[in-house]
Amino acid sequence: MEPEQYLPSSLCLTRWWSKETVAVVTGGNKGIGFAFVKRFAELGVSVVLTARDSQRGEAAMEILKQQGLAPYVHFLLLDVADPLSISAFASSFQAKFGATLDILVNNAGVSYNEVEENSNSVEHAESVMKTNFYGPKLLIEALFPLFRCSSSVTRVVNVSSRLGSLNKIRNAEIKKVLEREELSEVEIEGVVEMFLGDVRNGTWERRGWPSYWTDYAVSKLALNAYSRVLAKRYSFEGSGLSVNCFCPGFTQTSMTKGKGTHTADHAAAVAATLALLPPHLLPTGKFFSLRNTTTFINVASKL
Repeated sequence: MEPEQYLPSSLCLTRWWSKETVAVVTGGNKGIGFAFVKRFAELGVSVVLTARDSQRGEAAMEILKQQGLAPYVHFLLLDVADPLSISAFASSFQAKFGATLDILVNNAGVSYNEVEENSNSVEHAESVMKTNFYGPKLLIEALFPLFRCSSSVTRVVNVSSRLGSLNKIRNAEIKKVLEREELSEVEIEGVVEMFLGDVRNGTWERRGWPSYWTDYAVSKLALNAYSRVLAKRYSFEGSGLSVNCFCPGFTQTSMTKGKGTHTADHAAAVAATLALLPPHLLPTGKFFSLRNTTTFINVASKL
């Protein structure tokens, strides 16, 4: 692991994008996702707001239109927990924009845990995995043919969490698998299925899984691992694809019941820095975490 490196948010002022640049933000009707959409539009990026509920999506669009951002925002229906919805979304995007996707922000996520200290639940583990891990994975696969092929770089930002860090795993066998240099998607999915099996069998508590927000943490653990595999497969120089994870930290959203150390607007503004870094400065295979009001931090040489 490399020493921690600070990256100032002012770097995003080096403008390389235009209105022709197209971004997709999942779960864009509220919270960090909505703030992401707004920030991209304010910076002059054409952005597709997605939501699984049409009324909520249209309501979010109306707010953005009232703020004068109508020329930059579009709405398409998407439920990342539903493979059929992902397929339909990819077709709708292609019909509207063609193969022009420059930025994909996998923000949509769920948690059924309470914010209170030591709260935990795995009652909805399968739903959490479908939304937080399989959803982003299937969406990336569906949209990959629509990534723009140009001299620029297509960017994937997976909104994740430090709760999905390897040091949260207490089972040495599982940790060893996920630390493998040649880790595969099949192995990651095997770990996820192992966890779901332990949940069904009632053995998850003694099997060494993360002890806090367990199902959410495992879903982010899998997403982080998948991001590392993807980044390695499509290395920056070879394919023009950059894949990174971003942890917004304790942000004031509905998931945290309004609690947090900073607003969704602040988290999204800092994360947009990562998504809009100039091509020559853009990393891949990294995990970034919001640290304070002016910087975010690269906490590892690899995810």
